[in-house]
Amino acid sequence: MSSTLADKLTQLVKTLRGQARITESNVADMLREIRMALLEADVALPVVRDLIDRVRTQAMGQAVVGSLTPGQALVGIVHDELAQTMGADVADIDLATQPPAVILMAGLQGTGKTTTAAKLAKYLIEKRHKKVLTVSGDVYRPAAIEQLKTVTAQAGAQWFASTCDQKPIDIALAALDFARRHYFDVLLVDTAGRLAIDADLMAEIKHLHEALCPVETLLVVDAMQGQDAANTARAFKDVLPLTGIVLTKLDGDSRGGAALSVRHVTGVPIKFAGISEKLDGLEVFDAKRHAGRILGMGDIVALVEQVSAGVDMASAQKLAAKVKSGGSFDMNDFLDQIMQVQQMGGLSSMLDKLPAAMAAKASLADMGRVDRDIRRKQGMIHSMTPKERLRPEIIKATRKRRIAAGSGVQVQEVNRLLKEFLQMQSMMKQLKGAGLMKMMRSMGNFGKMGGMMRP
Repeated sequence: MSSTLADKLTQLVKTLRGQARITESNVADMLREIRMALLEADVALPVVRDLIDRVRTQAMGQAVVGSLTPGQALVGIVHDELAQTMGADVADIDLATQPPAVILMAGLQGTGKTTTAAKLAKYLIEKRHKKVLTVSGDVYRPAAIEQLKTVTAQAGAQWFASTCDQKPIDIALAALDFARRHYFDVLLVDTAGRLAIDADLMAEIKHLHEALCPVETLLVVDAMQGQDAANTARAFKDVLPLTGIVLTKLDGDSRGGAALSVRHVTGVPIKFAGISEKLDGLEVFDAKRHAGRILGMGDIVALVEQVSAGVDMASAQKLAAKVKSGGSFDMNDFLDQIMQVQQMGGLSSMLDKLPAAMAAKASLADMGRVDRDIRRKQGMIHSMTPKERLRPEIIKATRKRRIAAGSGVQVQEVNRLLKEFLQMQSMMKQLKGAGLMKMMRSMGNFGKMGGMMRP
């Protein structure tokens, strides 16, 4: 949806350039294009009607302020109303209760509920510094219990054992008792899902809610479902006092459709968004920033946060000290720099955070080629001997052929790698260690400022 809507708005800005006021005619043109883009994204019809009505009310007759053209002013209005539809404020998770705080995860099967429970556990451990216990009440799928055990270990949380011959209510109460006796801050309860909403599912989860009295009841919704996501959210809202929504697969093609629908039909905030399959691919949902992505404005704050989070400060300090003391920048150091790019998720993962105009110049295919080139560089360095990594200047024709054969590339690519390495080595000499650390600290501080700059 984001690219379609952004393209339509960009075209309208060009069309409206030079006009002095927002008129009924140009508003009607823009609203028609927006309506079509929203419906194509499978946004629920009542949501589309409400959004269009609010944009029309805000836009009619508004004078162009300062240097803004009518097109730019209309984009600003649409941005604000999109954010309002998804919830204007950032709504993080509420743990203001006597520990352990119980978080009940609800949702249909296949929405990513179990993985999201582990992502949330990792978030609470790393960002909120909590001691987290997870438990699965899905006794209908043995694989679900084992899956939660595996991803919980990967997240660094503790898992409470359960079996398929137990009742979900007994499992949950036993886990709650264990969490109290072992001083856990948070208990995450993963519930059973179904392929569709049915009476048994709703009765079971309602019973669990009454017994556990959770501080948060989070509904996990697949963003790729579009209007179906809104119907699912409405059905759960009718049975449970939901406190928040978690949207998964928000990095898919339909970005925005479900986000616009579920907030409107349930009235509860979207608290988290799943942005990748990795366990660190969960972010606090920010409606204004997401509206910017939908409109092709990008999300520079998120990009800065992603880059700064991927910077290994310990590695940077070690490299700075080495260069400052006169040590030579070698292939091992070059490999560390390449791997840091991968830790950031690769260049292609940053593309959707760029403004549409910039992203158009750097297509996903181009970024994919760059990521593949990075992997080839890693392969070439791994094909070098320890001596060659420490002293790349000894790599001559015979060694180049061996490295190329070992990494499955042409000798010309080895030559390119060595040339890039020499350029990086020269730059490191110019930075003299202290300059390198100053640059890395600035990046880290900018990332912290980015978090504070959230609207």
